[in-house]
Amino acid sequence: MNNEANALAKRDAEVILHPASSITALLDNGPDMIVSANGCYVTDADENQLLDGVAGLWCVNAGYGRTELAQVMKEAAEQLGYYHSFSNASNPWQVQLAEKILQVAPDNMGKVFFGSGGSDANDSLIKIAWHYHTLRGNSEKIKVIARQQAYHGTSISTASLTGLGGFHKDFPLPLDFVLRVECPHYYTRAQDGESEVEFCDRLIAEVKNLIETEGAHTIAAFFAEPIHAAGGIIEPPAGYYPKLKKLLSDNDILLVADEVVCGYGRLGSWFGSTLLDMEADMISTAKGLTSGYFPMSAAMMSDTIWEVLKEGSAKLGAFSHGYTYSGHPIGCAVALANLMLIENESLVERARENGAYLHRRLAERLSEHSKVGEIRGRGLLAGIQLVEDKNECKLPDPAQKWPAKICQHARKNGVIVRPLPSVGTLAISPPLTISTTEIDQLVDTLVNAINFVLGD
Repeated sequence: MNNEANALAKRDAEVILHPASSITALLDNGPDMIVSANGCYVTDADENQLLDGVAGLWCVNAGYGRTELAQVMKEAAEQLGYYHSFSNASNPWQVQLAEKILQVAPDNMGKVFFGSGGSDANDSLIKIAWHYHTLRGNSEKIKVIARQQAYHGTSISTASLTGLGGFHKDFPLPLDFVLRVECPHYYTRAQDGESEVEFCDRLIAEVKNLIETEGAHTIAAFFAEPIHAAGGIIEPPAGYYPKLKKLLSDNDILLVADEVVCGYGRLGSWFGSTLLDMEADMISTAKGLTSGYFPMSAAMMSDTIWEVLKEGSAKLGAFSHGYTYSGHPIGCAVALANLMLIENESLVERARENGAYLHRRLAERLSEHSKVGEIRGRGLLAGIQLVEDKNECKLPDPAQKWPAKICQHARKNGVIVRPLPSVGTLAISPPLTISTTEIDQLVDTLVNAINFVLGD
């Protein structure tokens, strides 16, 4: 297997354009070929076993090697390998999965729309927001507000929502329907002498001023991750979401919670929007929905929105949106089994308890480090903010590549964490099955890597 994998690795660059990857680095160094995984560990082609502190891409919530999910996948494939959901077609697993999602979702969610990934979930909700307002006679409500340092996907529309410049560079993006407001990060964005309450009020005032300038009649929705993931593991200040929700509701603007990373237990709660008192009108989910075992997304909407779409259908006919793999029977079967597994093994509660342990250990080892300005996050989602100057909260020059160098050193010593270079942050989001012993390994290895690269 390893010889075969290494041979394939050498041929990789001849046939594959990798996502979010450097072509020149691939040509120089080849790919990191992963050949197997179990629990919280992955194994590469050289038989190195690595503790995956990122759960793939924030998604393997139930851990690797779950034979229960593989068996469900096999049985579903044998019974119904595929059938579409267009023209009112359905399958048993799709119905059962939607019921299960709505059982654990915030109370005001009433209907589910299935897709293949987080980008298409957010793209679908943009279109549903437009459709909703148009059906109510407000066809000018097209603009969407998103925040700096947000991540909402890489499709043309969702890359436009994404507030990270690297996703716009050398593309004609963002599209002009997107409006941008401040990143809600008190540590890096507060003004001199500004309290957290004052910072929160300034953020809300900025949104209010934008609505007044653009006109509420032109704005359809506000997209927000409960906690920014790829943008730096950033949680808004206390009181932010209730104030934001009231402002948006007063102006007939929908609040969309992007729960692609935060959903399905990551924060120690089924959904981050519930934990942070967000009261969203629509929710996008993916990743942890299947623990990465099948590409799938689930977008949710409130009953209020559904009623408008239903009334519109009586006049217009079909809802003109969908994907070939919407409600895929195998994906729905796997997702349903995955959610049952998360529930039966109390992985949400485990994420809350072991997440507290992770944050405590990080604080014990790194809070006094001269190059660590802040440790943030909730549950099994954590971010370590690197700084050049702790007193001035000065972030490192991206050209120094501190996050990448630290992550490379940690990987050489058996632990995978994720660099977020544009914001000088190290991201941690292990499987929800991680043990305290494995957390100790993760923290010890990461601390040693930080000390090796930046000094004690």
